[in-house]
Amino acid sequence: RNSGHSFIRRCPGSKMVASSKAAVPTVTDQAAAMQLGQCAKNLATCLAELRTAAQKAHEACGPLEIDSALSAVQTLKSELQDAKMATLEGQLKPLPGESLEKCAQDLGSMSKAVGSSMAQLLTCAAQGNEHYTGVAARETAQALRTLAQAARGVAASTVEPQAAAAMLDSACHVMEGSTMLIHEAHQALVCPGDAESQQRLAQVAKAVSHSLNNCVNCLPGQKDVDMALRSIGEASKKLLVENLPPCSKSFQEAQTDLNHTAAELNHSAGDVVQSSRGSSSQLAVASGKFSQDFDEFLDAGIEMAGHTQTKDDQIQVIGNLKNISMASSKLLLAAKSLSVDPGAANAKNLLAAAARAVTESINQLITLCTQQAPGQKECDNALRELEAVRGMLDNPNEPVSDLSYFDCIESVMENSKVLGESMAGISQHCKTGSVPAFGDCVGVASKALCGLTEAAGQALYLVGVSDPNSQSGHQGLVDPIQFARANQAIQMACQNLVDPASSPSQVLSAATIVAKHTSALCNACRLASSKTANPVARRHFVQSAKEVANTTANLVKTIKALDGDFSDENRERCRVATAPLIEAVDNLSTFASNPEFASIPAQISHEGSAAQEPILRSARSMLDSSTHLLETARSLVLNPKDPPTWSILAGHSRTVSDSIKSLITSIRDKAPGQRECDQSIDSINKSIRDIEQVSLAAVSQSLPRRDDISLEALQEQLTSAVQEIGHLIDPISTAARGEAAQLGHKVTQLASYFEPVIVASVGLASKHADHQQQMNILDQTKTLFESALQMLYAAKEGGGNPKATHTHDAIAEAAQLMKEAVDDIMVTLNEAASEGGMVGGMVESIWMTIFPNPLLISGDQGMTKSVTCPEELGGLASQVMVDYSQLAQQGRLAAATAEPEEVGSQIKTRVQELGHGCIYLVQKAGALQMSPTDSFTKRELIEYARAVTEKVSMVLSALQAGNKGTQACITAASSVSGIIADLDTTIMFASAGTLNAENEESFADHRENILKTAKALVEDTKLLVSGAASSQDKLAQAAQSSAKTITQLTDVVKLGAASMGSEDPETQVVLINAVRDVAKALAELISATKCAAGKAADDPSMYQLKSAAKVMVTNVTSLLKTVKAVEDEATRGTRALEATIECIKQELTVFQSKDVPEKSTTPEEFIRMTKGITVATAKAVAAGNSAQQEDVISTANLSRKAISDMLTTCKQAAYHPEVGKDVRNKALLYGIECTTGYIDLLEHVLLVLQKPTAEQKQQLAALSKKVAGSVTELIQTAEAMKGSEWVDPEDPTVIAETELLGAAASIEAAAKKLEQLKPRTKPKQADESLDFEEQILEAAKSIAAATSVLVKSASAAQRELVAQGKVGSIPANAVDDGQWSQGLISAARMVAAATSNLCEAANASVQGHASEEKLISSAKQVAASTAQLLVACKVKANQDSEAMRRLQAAGNAVKRASDNLVKAAQKAAFDKAEDNSVVVKTKFVGGIAQIIAAQEEMLRKERELEEARKKLAHIRQQQYKFLPSELREDQS
Repeated sequence: RNSGHSFIRRCPGSKMVASSKAAVPTVTDQAAAMQLGQCAKNLATCLAELRTAAQKAHEACGPLEIDSALSAVQTLKSELQDAKMATLEGQLKPLPGESLEKCAQDLGSMSKAVGSSMAQLLTCAAQGNEHYTGVAARETAQALRTLAQAARGVAASTVEPQAAAAMLDSACHVMEGSTMLIHEAHQALVCPGDAESQQRLAQVAKAVSHSLNNCVNCLPGQKDVDMALRSIGEASKKLLVENLPPCSKSFQEAQTDLNHTAAELNHSAGDVVQSSRGSSSQLAVASGKFSQDFDEFLDAGIEMAGHTQTKDDQIQVIGNLKNISMASSKLLLAAKSLSVDPGAANAKNLLAAAARAVTESINQLITLCTQQAPGQKECDNALRELEAVRGMLDNPNEPVSDLSYFDCIESVMENSKVLGESMAGISQHCKTGSVPAFGDCVGVASKALCGLTEAAGQALYLVGVSDPNSQSGHQGLVDPIQFARANQAIQMACQNLVDPASSPSQVLSAATIVAKHTSALCNACRLASSKTANPVARRHFVQSAKEVANTTANLVKTIKALDGDFSDENRERCRVATAPLIEAVDNLSTFASNPEFASIPAQISHEGSAAQEPILRSARSMLDSSTHLLETARSLVLNPKDPPTWSILAGHSRTVSDSIKSLITSIRDKAPGQRECDQSIDSINKSIRDIEQVSLAAVSQSLPRRDDISLEALQEQLTSAVQEIGHLIDPISTAARGEAAQLGHKVTQLASYFEPVIVASVGLASKHADHQQQMNILDQTKTLFESALQMLYAAKEGGGNPKATHTHDAIAEAAQLMKEAVDDIMVTLNEAASEGGMVGGMVESIWMTIFPNPLLISGDQGMTKSVTCPEELGGLASQVMVDYSQLAQQGRLAAATAEPEEVGSQIKTRVQELGHGCIYLVQKAGALQMSPTDSFTKRELIEYARAVTEKVSMVLSALQAGNKGTQACITAASSVSGIIADLDTTIMFASAGTLNAENEESFADHRENILKTAKALVEDTKLLVSGAASSQDKLAQAAQSSAKTITQLTDVVKLGAASMGSEDPETQVVLINAVRDVAKALAELISATKCAAGKAADDPSMYQLKSAAKVMVTNVTSLLKTVKAVEDEATRGTRALEATIECIKQELTVFQSKDVPEKSTTPEEFIRMTKGITVATAKAVAAGNSAQQEDVISTANLSRKAISDMLTTCKQAAYHPEVGKDVRNKALLYGIECTTGYIDLLEHVLLVLQKPTAEQKQQLAALSKKVAGSVTELIQTAEAMKGSEWVDPEDPTVIAETELLGAAASIEAAAKKLEQLKPRTKPKQADESLDFEEQILEAAKSIAAATSVLVKSASAAQRELVAQGKVGSIPANAVDDGQWSQGLISAARMVAAATSNLCEAANASVQGHASEEKLISSAKQVAASTAQLLVACKVKANQDSEAMRRLQAAGNAVKRASDNLVKAAQKAAFDKAEDNSVVVKTKFVGGIAQIIAAQEEMLRKERELEEARKKLAHIRQQQYKFLPSELREDQS
């Protein structure tokens, strides 16, 4: 099982599947391609089954993993003890393939893996996560197994028995400590959170780390390096004495010794760098020589310090010697690390950097101490620096810096310019004898040469990596190089901080370095935590970032104190503060070195190395000629009159210049990806020409049919090739914008698919007999190639240069066009495949996505279509593929963010199981499409469809379990929304003066309860905000608690408001408005919390959450103030006004947001709302003048509603689809101006209340004018929204026209309803007419159509009246015209209502549910209402106008249609009456009873008729009272 887990986690099988699928389109042999594709599918299937089995196995025996790991480590310890016994007996032999060097390297690399896995074990155990603790224990045991094998191999290959026994002993100690560590981790799981258990765990971990170091130190060569380190440490103690020994040599002798020993030490440092890449014996010799040379150099430096003139100079020399000692120790440690693990990331560069540090520190000391001839020490320092940087060119297989290729070019250009100027200065100052200036030029030239070398070294690496034959590296979760550099930089800066010789500027510089690198580490941890799916690693990265940030903050405090006072006490505090930071960074680096997080380094091919050669040759030539030039200048500055030396200097200068020119040319010529882009462009141009030739052949019907391959094989070949091209679009786009090293690889990979696409598309076209299908395939292929050509041109121009931003838009556009071309051809291929029952491509797509409920619909449709329409299964299968792809993408995100981890794992498992079900479903759909009559396949398809449906429901249940907190937020938001609506209703009751208490009680009885509940809500708010960053369970609890508390708060506030009595409704409204503001803020907070849940701290949604929380706190505080002031008659008006101002400001903030309203409104509604502001403004001015609290309260309540309504309708009207952008912006701007002006007015009213002076009150009028001006601008903007068709919504004639058109629409709708009616079916009888119901329907339809024409004619007549001026748009006599309009409106409404009743009666009559009498009554009512409408229109109309003639004709049509219906109904009733024959009973008694019953029925009918007549008369009398004067006069 361990092997299975390892195989799955490291994904070699998945990589094999991906590589095989990518290679399938490029295989020309059809049989081989099909075999490879099938094998890849089989492997993918087996991997999925293995993954599922491993998951089930883990669920079954997961808790036993720790015990298993413990047992394995104990077994390893026993094996090592047996190996030691064999060693003592001389019987231990190396296994086949084992050598000392190989086993030593394995031991070194595995020691890091063991350390990293143990760090993860500690983290998992501390977090109480049993699942990942078991995983970490298993990985630790595996790493220890490899470590034990390596230790045995080293011991077996070692000649000395004592050394072999020591190695095995140290390995046994590691196993023993590891056993204790795993045991303690198990105990920590049993008692999570136990401080004592955690402390024991940390102690055992330190012991294991110490044992690991001892084990590594037993390797050959390591002891010698340790001895050298100890020797340097012992020698450095000489620098700690207070009084230096007396000088034994003269100043000149001491200076000569110092120069000589410095040169030797610098040379030895280079030897250490070289030997660390060789054998262990070479490293031993080099480290011994280095320690010996250091000892001699230190003695020479101490001798030189004795010759200093002042105490300060002596302290400075001793400080430089300490720096050299520290740099030397780091050099040996780096060499030791590299020899142990040569494959460690950036180890070689770190070693080179350590050697440079030794050189630089030596140069600083030489510069300080020596008094050589003019210009000599500057030249010597420069030569040493050049010797140190030369090593950068020896290892071009690793990155030297973080520079991009184009940064390298810029660096080379800048440094070459600086070098040219400094070389000219060297020559010039040699001639003039200006020695100080000569020294400065030499220093500048040295720095420029180092910069050139660094840029050349990085360019070398990038050129080699970018070659298509090289294997480009893959970025891991973290960049170990970045962590190593940051760790080293932080340690060096901390040492400079605590160095007594550091100046204030050096201290500040060191502090800057610490801040820069710790910030970079924290950012790296944040990114890593967001990328990893391992929750333990995620928490560890977050916790490590917090530790680094906290320790950095503590250190910065001590640095600030030190900067203010450079005392010994402050330096000691600073030194103490550096220790936790260094420890935190070390721990983080150890954890980050886990192989699971590591990047895969690049491997440069022979072709890549050949491409590096021109740059490497130029760079080495530059360094050699520069060295000769500096040596020549060194001698020339002493003797500037020597002509031969001048000619030599000129020759070297020319060589340097030529080599730099060659370097620049080589770097530019070798720009990554350019050559590959040119080759691919040529290839695709050839492909386009080929496809054009084929298209011509297809047009002339001469395309030869390809019979050597099946249609399905061609379909799969083309599909796979196009899919691979689609997968490369985004990588090429990314590389073209900023990853030059990847551009060549991706472009070459793209070009490899051109030929397979042509072959497959041409073959596929030849298989189709339809000419249109042939051309469609060929045209889409050509379009794909043309878009790819455009993409390549754009990528070549971008070249991977992130600074070439002018090309990025073209790259993005080309990528989008290429994606569209790929999508088009894939749609065509999938349609063709689904029509033919070929589902291989669909199955492939689902396989690719395995690793909101449309699937449920597709599955159900699959069951139906399998029975009814098998030919439609292909389209449904395609839909299943698309739906699953979307679901899998979202499922991955849900699984990664779900908490706890078990839920995420369950989501992932359920989605994968669903994918398998979809595969089987699609396969069966294809099989059924091939053989539609196969009943067995049909049953199988139905079963698989049901299985998919069940698995969809299981996925849904898993998703719901994972978002418990979000679901609770949605529920809580719904509850709060209901509370707000309830409060709005309560405000209406309070405003009407009907909100009373049920019993005798005062507000004081409720005040404390309100305050207590409000404070509880504040606590719930805090939990809600913190819940966004915690687990879903805590978020759910916080949401539920807040919803419960706001419910309680609104209840007690409503009781409190009711207890105040309805005599003061305005104060009641103030109080309820205050709690409504709280509820509204809580709704916004819950919504913001739902959006921010699980997001990073710097996500925009987190800022929205903080803003919503501030508003919530503000509104709760406002409620508390209102509750305290509501009984104080002197201040409650002021408090109400303050709350209103705050509420309006919050409404304005919402108004200014970019959110588009869900619905829009009309400009008429907008204008109607602005009138409320005019009323509120007048009331505000009045309240300011009166300064009465009651007036102020009333103003506050009115202002709140008026502004809120205006802002809402303003935004809704502005975002109407027919409103232009300019008008919208004006409306929003004037809305803001109006609101801010009104806020100023209310704030001034507040000021008047506090300081009621005449001057203050006079300003109220000016502020109110400002608001009135804004309202006028708003109305004008609303008119602009309506455009030329603007009318006054209050104009009676406009209302009349609107009502007429509405009536016409109502009648037309009724007519359409009649059109859909059909008479009910009856059994045919010989003596019965069958056409009555058809007559009824036709007559009713005629009436509906005629009334529709009538109302439209009335509308036209009314418009004519307005045009003639008889009725003005602004009437002179508003009362008269208003009455006329009301008469017209009521008549139109009566026509519409009567027509609607007629349609209902006709419908009921046809269906047999109503009598003919009701139908006759309805038809007569239509005729009567039509007559009233005609009268209303004739009152002011011109009788001879065209409109009136049309109106009269329409009225006549309605009357005729009504009469026809009445006649038909009466005839039917008469016929029916005739048919009702009476059967007379023959017996006497029965006959008398029959007569009595008939008389009784007649009397009852007569009484009912009389009552109906009276009722009708009463109704008409009542209606007559409300008729307009025109209609009453006419009727009378």
